[in-house]
Amino acid sequence: MSPVTFRSVRDLPPMSRSTDTMLWNRTGSWRFLRPRYQDKVAPCAEGCPAAEDIARIQILLGQGDFEAAWLRIREENPLPGVCGRVCYHPCETACNRGEYDDPVTVNSLERFLADHAWKLGLSPPPPEPAAGGGRVAVVGAGPAGLTAAYFLLRLGHEVDLFDAREEPGGLLRYGIPEYRLPLDALAWEVGLILNEGVRFHGNRRLGSDLTWDELSGYDAVFLAVGTWKPAPLGAEGEEHAQDGLTLLEAIRQGETPEVSGKVAVIGGGNTAMDVARSLLRLGAEPAVYYRRRLQDMPALPEEIQEAREEGIPFQTLLAPKRIEPLPQGGFRLVLTTMEILDEDEGGRPRAVPSGHPDVEVEVDAVVTAIGAGPSQGAPAEVTGEGLVAEGLHLKRIAPEGEWAARPPVLVGGDLVNDRKAVVTAIASGKEAALVIDTRLRGRDATSIWPSIRVGRKGGVSMNRYLSGDRAAQQDHVVRYDELNTIYFRFQERRERPRITLEERRTGFDEVKMRISASLALKESERCFHCGQCDQCDNCYLFCPDVSVLRDLRAGTREINYDYCKGCGVCVVECPRNAMILEEEPR
Repeated sequence: MSPVTFRSVRDLPPMSRSTDTMLWNRTGSWRFLRPRYQDKVAPCAEGCPAAEDIARIQILLGQGDFEAAWLRIREENPLPGVCGRVCYHPCETACNRGEYDDPVTVNSLERFLADHAWKLGLSPPPPEPAAGGGRVAVVGAGPAGLTAAYFLLRLGHEVDLFDAREEPGGLLRYGIPEYRLPLDALAWEVGLILNEGVRFHGNRRLGSDLTWDELSGYDAVFLAVGTWKPAPLGAEGEEHAQDGLTLLEAIRQGETPEVSGKVAVIGGGNTAMDVARSLLRLGAEPAVYYRRRLQDMPALPEEIQEAREEGIPFQTLLAPKRIEPLPQGGFRLVLTTMEILDEDEGGRPRAVPSGHPDVEVEVDAVVTAIGAGPSQGAPAEVTGEGLVAEGLHLKRIAPEGEWAARPPVLVGGDLVNDRKAVVTAIASGKEAALVIDTRLRGRDATSIWPSIRVGRKGGVSMNRYLSGDRAAQQDHVVRYDELNTIYFRFQERRERPRITLEERRTGFDEVKMRISASLALKESERCFHCGQCDQCDNCYLFCPDVSVLRDLRAGTREINYDYCKGCGVCVVECPRNAMILEEEPR
């Protein structure tokens, strides 16, 4: 039997046709599971000690709204330009993109946004006046003190900021070289804080120019004087060595230290790298000596890499034993050879003498950079008693006798932090502001703290404390296996350009340059926006019931539950896990 063919629609036999809408058939009544939009926590936000909302920042940056993205950072961190240059960026270590190709260069994008605002002369909106504030003294104008002063002011308190040095900035100003953190970039961000109304008092050293009796007139005190006292080397003749931080401070103040020829730099942290690279730029021949292996160095990997690129030699598994002055000038440095046996209680490789012969080198100078202790004026005893919650970067001075009647004194920053870094100091300053605010306003901090911590182990959020939009986030950290990565594509990570090696070796110009706006936009596209809706419209396109309603002007999505049957396709097809499927409430 031959098939029947039709030449046109008119030749088709009669069939049933719908002449009315089906809107009357509210199929939502069939549903027993309900999808809904629910922002969650990105792992980078949990990994950031300052608790920046990195996924939302990247969404704003990708939309070209650079000012809004910058202001979003400053909700949690008033020093993004500083962190964009010197932070050890744990956010990138936590980035889900690292399991796909390479982590997003969050650090360079933060620097881009801050420099963009600086270039345009942007200013954040002034803080809204809040009633019921107190008078707070912040002692120490480093990253912890500056951050505490910034947030205390925005919470409605009067703030006096004291520092032993003439200018604010602490370690940022006097301990980090110009090639990593230019003074004008630092001065701009510090100026934004002071311009809001923080009263700065320089040349006021605690214990001499600033007395405890004077501080007793405040409602609360935050102590963040830092760690500037050199740690002992533990070697015979160590009095012949120079202190690395003192050397860096002299260079920062425009002096040219009399250090030339061969210089042994003892240490493996960022200060040791800064000292060695600064000496190289001054014409010396530095070499780094470290008691453990290269991979055990606490310095940032990129700082170690850049120092080696600049030609600075590294000698590892050598510990200083003796420094002997030589009759003709200079010193003989005797070093004990070491070996790694196992890990200590903190999980760090334990180095012990190997039994092999000592190593001797003749040098023109020895500079130590092995860490530092509490600055002059810091309390002799700091205790964990009286903490409002576990996991804070804060401690309190133990009340003794007359202390019990004085205002609460919180201690933070490098005085108590296990990890002595700029961003952990910033986290400590923000925590201090929140603890002081809750105390002065008679609130129960222990009940507040869990709700403002980002993730299980992250920092605390000022946005959440002030009942901002982050308070609605579900406290679930989105992991890589919870993403629908079929919608992503491999993209090359874009690193910051750097000046030439010759320029690096001979001058203090900033090594890492700012990326362009076009590169920043391309790099921001790599962000998965884990747990955050970025209006990709997969839910709208895949919904079989056409029940996703879009407001393109407001950039919002809603689900029309009159027709949603709860199939869950929208949840499955969401690339970034910004939706949940839950049981229909009865």
